[in-house]
Amino acid sequence: MLHPVRDTASFPWPRAFRRGLRAWAVLTAVFAASSTFAAGPEGATAFHKDVEPILDLYCCTCHNSTLKKGGLVLNEFESDAALLENRQLWWKVLKMTRAGMMPPLKKDRPSAEQFEQIEHWIKSAVFQIDPKNPDPGHVTLRRLNRVEYRNTIRDLLGVDFNADAAFPPDDTGHGFDNIGDVLSLSPLLLEKYLTAAKSVVAQAVPAGPLTVAEKKLAGRRFRAADGEAGDGPLALSYYKAATVSCTIPAEHAGKYQLVLDLTGNEKYVDGVFDYNKCKLVFKADGKALFEKEYSRQGGQKFHHVFDLDWQAGDHELTFALEPLTPDEKQVRSLTLRIDSVTVRGPLEKDHWVHPPNYERYFPKAVPESAAERRKYAHELLASFATRAFRRPAGEESVDRLVKLAESVYTKEGQTFEAGIAQAMTAVLASPRFLFREEGAESNQGDTHPLLDEYALASRLSYFLWSSMPDDELIRLAAEHKLRKNLSAQVTRMLADPRSSEFVRHFSGQWLQARDIESVEINARAVIGRDEVVDPKVQKQRERFRELIRKPADSLTDDEKKELAELRSAVFGAGGRRFNQFELTGDLRRSMRRETEMTFDYVMRKDRTLLELLDSDYTFLNEALAKQYGIDGVKGPEMRMVTLAKDSPRGGVLTQATVLVTTSNPDRTSPVKRGLFILDKVLGIPPAPPPPDIPPLEDAAAGIKDKNPTLRETLKRHRQDALCASCHNRMDPLGLALENFNALGRWRDKERDQPIEASGQLITGETFANVRELKHVLVTKHARDFYRCLTEKMLTYALGRGLEYYDVQAVDEIVARIEKEDGRSSALLIGIIESAPFQKRRAAPVDADPDKTRQERSPDPRKE
Repeated sequence: MLHPVRDTASFPWPRAFRRGLRAWAVLTAVFAASSTFAAGPEGATAFHKDVEPILDLYCCTCHNSTLKKGGLVLNEFESDAALLENRQLWWKVLKMTRAGMMPPLKKDRPSAEQFEQIEHWIKSAVFQIDPKNPDPGHVTLRRLNRVEYRNTIRDLLGVDFNADAAFPPDDTGHGFDNIGDVLSLSPLLLEKYLTAAKSVVAQAVPAGPLTVAEKKLAGRRFRAADGEAGDGPLALSYYKAATVSCTIPAEHAGKYQLVLDLTGNEKYVDGVFDYNKCKLVFKADGKALFEKEYSRQGGQKFHHVFDLDWQAGDHELTFALEPLTPDEKQVRSLTLRIDSVTVRGPLEKDHWVHPPNYERYFPKAVPESAAERRKYAHELLASFATRAFRRPAGEESVDRLVKLAESVYTKEGQTFEAGIAQAMTAVLASPRFLFREEGAESNQGDTHPLLDEYALASRLSYFLWSSMPDDELIRLAAEHKLRKNLSAQVTRMLADPRSSEFVRHFSGQWLQARDIESVEINARAVIGRDEVVDPKVQKQRERFRELIRKPADSLTDDEKKELAELRSAVFGAGGRRFNQFELTGDLRRSMRRETEMTFDYVMRKDRTLLELLDSDYTFLNEALAKQYGIDGVKGPEMRMVTLAKDSPRGGVLTQATVLVTTSNPDRTSPVKRGLFILDKVLGIPPAPPPPDIPPLEDAAAGIKDKNPTLRETLKRHRQDALCASCHNRMDPLGLALENFNALGRWRDKERDQPIEASGQLITGETFANVRELKHVLVTKHARDFYRCLTEKMLTYALGRGLEYYDVQAVDEIVARIEKEDGRSSALLIGIIESAPFQKRRAAPVDADPDKTRQERSPDPRKE
């Protein structure tokens, strides 16, 4: 399961794969048969004969060497060669005509056949696309980003390594943080990787065959007489007496150690201090080992070690917390958290045991002879390096690792295990682990050979799991059977819990859902903008500002008293009232889960992709339903909720993740929201704004007779011709969402004026409200959405931005989606079966892979 969803069936993809493969074969044949234009002189001739007359009639009145509207000149080229070589120009033309944005709505427009003629000439003559053997694009060695590193370390060694804390944030490109061209490797980051490798191996791989026995008791193992034991830490309140205990058996008599880990916690409330105190007593078999008083200790950790002599048998460990200030006011939530108690012993060597997971790394006894040890080291390191490198490590590499291990374990006082651990550290610091190396099948002169199956296994696993291939993928790749079993493997991988990473990280970046947990929103300012201010409250605020500006020593006693009363009136009850609108951590996480579960549901149930834009359901818990004004949802559990027929919700555009992350801290932003729809839904973002654009507030300042709404401010802003061209695209889309404030809550008015959400798209369609806008997008712009989503997901899957030569692959995937009535399986199948995903450009025929690796430039990201 990607995520548990109520009443979901298993994913019906094997049949969809078969349908998709048949459709792909048909489409490939159609595209191949329809190729009539050629590159070179023939392409230029075809342009002058068939394309140029269309451009002269419909386009060149604006896009000529004099006006140069949009920076495009379509009637003047230095030569036929320059005409055909300007691929970026024609790529832009293709995008704008496909989106229906050019020619403008009020101008005469070419017929569908003429548009198709232009498009076909661009793809065949300019892009020189061969449908039978499309260019799969450049290969950039991709460094593992933080998410991929963490997941790979988890699956390789079983260590949950905090990569976010250890490494700086990854750069992003094309909207994603897994793009090879921006995942650079600085000397500082390389040092951090070496430090991380040492830390990970130290946590996972035993440094010797024997160690002191150790048992870690989670805080929740300690319980009251009538309580139940559990996992995780246990929080004890400062304000309530409590006694909790746990019984631990000692198998042998001897010396033991108890290691106690505690954390003091406090919850901030209204900016005041809580002066309560408590006393904690820790006992073993009734004898106090530790007694300490605690006051407010926000986030502070405490670590204590006790040495004991124990007899064999059961021993009772007890915590007793006693409040010390019962009369003190409680204004915070102070707790003392018992994280764990670790019992170590007996300490005598006679009772030492194998370290945890010892058999995982050393399944056989360590031999005595040097030759046998070398052979065993080779066996262990060959297996580990092959898994870590995600392909056979090669004899030379393994021999070097064995020599490294041998140089350690042959030293006096060192163990065989320590030598293996040192070699494993070298593996984790190797470029072959940190970068995803990709090879090709024997090309036999093919300019675009298939990826070798190890590379295909990695592409699949990092696409769907954000982690390394598992044993089954590697086994099939080794047997050269992965492509033959691709359908079954994709189905298996999507049923694996690790596929939740695809949902989390693709939807989190495509829809900006993961930004919801950190975006700044001033709830007081947002709500205040929408409320009608009580004249009495307004006078109080003005009087408060008047008094607060005076020097404190100049205030009279009456004024000081008045100021205190005003502070309480203006910020006291008002502040508490605004607290109900704050986006708490739990609420933000619920918002993110709503988006993830929506995307997950559409993918898991093989629903139409259009339900991402408009649907009659969403996923809510009680807190999020309250935020949306939806009744009848109780409890913290997220679940599918059917929406009322007239509900404006349904689809990602009206979910809080989108509405909040596309807002300013104190108000909505129709510009950001409109840009979001253009970029994330329609795939036609405008160019970046030119420099020295006046801020929106300048336009508002020009409206003197009232506080203008955002619609009125934007209307004035668009009067500037420099601003109009882009805002005419963005503003109608963003203003359609104005009924949702910057907190994602519904409102009918802004500044006591009714909100007008109607508009017209630049392509001509009109709508009265957000429900009608979603209907327009679904019915009139489905292909635009399919193409945009395909481009986004293909970018994520490949780890590179798309180029003009990817147009063919995208078109084939979109055609497949349309043939399958928008089913999500057609999208995933199309990407996985596409030439860019399955193939790569051939390396030079005389290139020696080992020599190429050694002679690679200092930037190891590119081949």
